[in-house]
Amino acid sequence: MASHGFWFLGAENASGNGSQSPNTPRAWCQAAAQKFTGGIGSKLCALLNVGEAEKAAQAPDKAEDGSTAESCGCNKPCNCPKAAVCFSDLYSTDLLPALNGDAKTMNFLQEVVDILLAYIVESFDRSTKVIDFHYPNELLQRNNWELSDEPETLDDILISCRATLKYAIKTAHPRYFNQLSTGLDMVGLAADWLTSTANTNMFTYEVAPVFVLLEYVTLKKMREIIGWQDGRGDGIFSPGGAISNMYAMLLARYKMFPEVKEKGMSSVPRLVAFTSEHSHFSIKKGAAALGIGTESVICIKADERGKMIPSDLERRIIEAKQKGYVPFFVSATAGTTVYGAFDPLMAIADICKKHDIWMHVDGAWGGSLLMSRKHRWKLNGVERANSMTWNPHKMMAVPLQLIVYFIFIFLPFSSCYLFQGLMQSCNQMQYDLSYDTGDKALQCGRHVDIFKLWLMWRAKGTIGFEAQIDKCLELSEYLYNKIKDREGYEMVFDGKPQHTNVCFWYLPPGVRYLEDKVEKMKRLHKVAPVIKARMMEYGTTMVSYQPQGDKVNFFRMVISNPAATFEDIDFLIEEIERLGQDL
Repeated sequence: MASHGFWFLGAENASGNGSQSPNTPRAWCQAAAQKFTGGIGSKLCALLNVGEAEKAAQAPDKAEDGSTAESCGCNKPCNCPKAAVCFSDLYSTDLLPALNGDAKTMNFLQEVVDILLAYIVESFDRSTKVIDFHYPNELLQRNNWELSDEPETLDDILISCRATLKYAIKTAHPRYFNQLSTGLDMVGLAADWLTSTANTNMFTYEVAPVFVLLEYVTLKKMREIIGWQDGRGDGIFSPGGAISNMYAMLLARYKMFPEVKEKGMSSVPRLVAFTSEHSHFSIKKGAAALGIGTESVICIKADERGKMIPSDLERRIIEAKQKGYVPFFVSATAGTTVYGAFDPLMAIADICKKHDIWMHVDGAWGGSLLMSRKHRWKLNGVERANSMTWNPHKMMAVPLQLIVYFIFIFLPFSSCYLFQGLMQSCNQMQYDLSYDTGDKALQCGRHVDIFKLWLMWRAKGTIGFEAQIDKCLELSEYLYNKIKDREGYEMVFDGKPQHTNVCFWYLPPGVRYLEDKVEKMKRLHKVAPVIKARMMEYGTTMVSYQPQGDKVNFFRMVISNPAATFEDIDFLIEEIERLGQDL
C-alpha cells in the first residue's frame, strides 16, 4: 500500500487503539514523537498546539549517569528529556571546542532551535502581527543592544536571540507583501542551516567539492532553461543583483577593450551604455563603480506600461556614434521593479546585433518566469542575449541571498561561435583549474548559496517551481480584477499587469470627489504613506508605495510569497479601506 505522506505518520500503529483515529491531531502528535529523534516530534506537538489539554507534568527521569533530566518544557506528555542546564552560569567559552563542552553545546543549540521553530510557526499564523513596530528611540530603550568589553552569559545570548526575532519583520507571514522577495521555504531553510554549519568557501573545489559540483550542475540546467544550446556558457552566484549587473558591464567592456584590465580607462575611448528609464538604479551604480560614469548611461524612453521603446534605443545609439562615443552595452529589463514590465527583448536583440553591442538582460525580478510554461513567453528573445541576471530568491522563494549571473558570448555577433572563459580571463589572477570558481568573481571568499536552490529544486522539481510561480501570477490577476472597477481605486496604468506588480491608487472618500485636480493630486500623494504607516503600527500587513515620474505616490503590490491566498488579497483590500476611510 502506498504511503499517504507526512500527515499519516503512525497510521499503521493506530488500528489497535479503538479510542483514537489515526487522523486526529493527538494521534499525529504521538506518531511524530515516535518517528522523529531528539525530541523534535514532541516539540512540533507543542509548537502546533495539537492534542488534548493534558496538564500533568511527567516526573524527571534519571539519566544513565545518575543525574536528573527535566522535561523538554513543551507542556505535553512526551519522551524528550533534556538535561537541566543553567545558562546563566555558562559562557561561550564553555561550548565546543572547550573540553567536555559537547553536552553544553547540544543543550544551548537545542534552545536556539526551539526559539527558531517557535518563530517559524508564528510567522505563518495569520492571527499574529507582521511586525511588532516600535520607533527607533523606543526600541533602543527597550533593550540593551550595546556591545561591552566583558562577555555576556549564554542566558543573555538566548534573551538577545528572542528579542531580535520579537521585533523582526515576519517576511514569511502570508500578509507581508512589502518586498520582491517574501516567504520562507522549509527545505531552503534547512539547506541554509546546513551550509552555515559546513561554513566553507566556494573559492576552490579543494575546500567545497560537493558544493562546487552542485553549482556546476545547477547553472548548466538554468542556462538550458534560458534557451542557450546544450546549456553552454558560464555563470556564477553573486551577492546581489546590482553586482550581477555590474559584472555584465565589466565583461562587455573587457570583450570590446581587453587592454582595459591592465591599462585602465585611459586606454579606451568614451564608452556609453543604454538602459530603460524604468530600469534598476544598479546600472548607473555599476557605471560609477567601473569608472565609466553615470553620465555615460543613456536612459531610453519607456511606453505607458514601462517597456523600453526600441525605436528610441536605436535613435540614441546612432546619436552617440555621431558624437564619437562608443556604444558597448545595452541593458534590457525582464520585469521592472515598479511596473513589472518586460522590455521587448527580440527587437532589442535585433538592434544590438545590427550595431555589435553587448545585450544584457536584467531578469532579477522577472527571470523566474522562465520556469513557467504559461508565462515564459514574456522573455522571448532572452536566448539571444549575451548575459543575464536571475534572482531565484524572489519569485522562486529561495532564502536570501541568491543571484545568478550568466554569460553566453558570440564572436562575432552574427556567428554561433561560443567564446569560453571570458569571465575567468577578465577576473583571473591565479592559476586555472577547471572546477575552481574563485577567479571568476571579483570577490575572494564566496558563501555557499547553491545548496539552497539545488535542494529546493530536488524537493519541488521544476513543476513545483512552475506551480508556485503560476499561483503568484494568478493572485495578482485576482487583485487586479477586484479593484480595477471598484469604487475608490484607480489603476496607475491601463490593462492587466505583466508580472505580479499591481500598481494602484486608493482614493479615500475625502479625496475621491475633489474637483480641483491640483489639490486632489496633492492630497492623494499623502494617502499611501499614511495608510502604510498605520499598517505598520497595527502590524496587520505591509505593502510598499512610491511615485513614478510625474505620478504621485501609489501602492505597488507585489506577490511572491507562496503562503499567500485569495483570502489574504481580500484582507489587504479591506485593510486599506479601513485604515484610509477617514483621510
